[in-house]
Amino acid sequence: MIRPDITLDAVYLYRKPVDMRKQMTGLSALVEGIMKRDPFSGALFVFINKTRTRLKILYWETNGFVVYYKRLEAEKFSWPLKEDAETISLSGQQLSWLLDGYNIFDLKPHQKLRYSLAS
Repeated sequence: MIRPDITLDAVYLYRKPVDMRKQMTGLSALVEGIMKRDPFSGALFVFINKTRTRLKILYWETNGFVVYYKRLEAEKFSWPLKEDAETISLSGQQLSWLLDGYNIFDLKPHQKLRYSLAS
């Protein structure tokens, strides 16, 4: 499994929903223009769609951008929609919990889904 490291120091969650058609260029422009951060810093920048079922993470890795994308099949990502700041800092561990389906604000997990191929 490919996943961001839990020991990361700089993870920034953008509160407002983002059009998930945005790719590296659009997301990096949002990081620089709206979030007032350096997209080349090596920090991770986390974005959500309007229905909170899809999440993207943007980061710069030595010689290019990487986008991590996750789509939930059921339930929604917990997301702080009523904070004062547009951007919230997370720890690497909190990001890992968020990706695992936990509400990082009250540590309630999503249900585990099990699928199989029909014969």
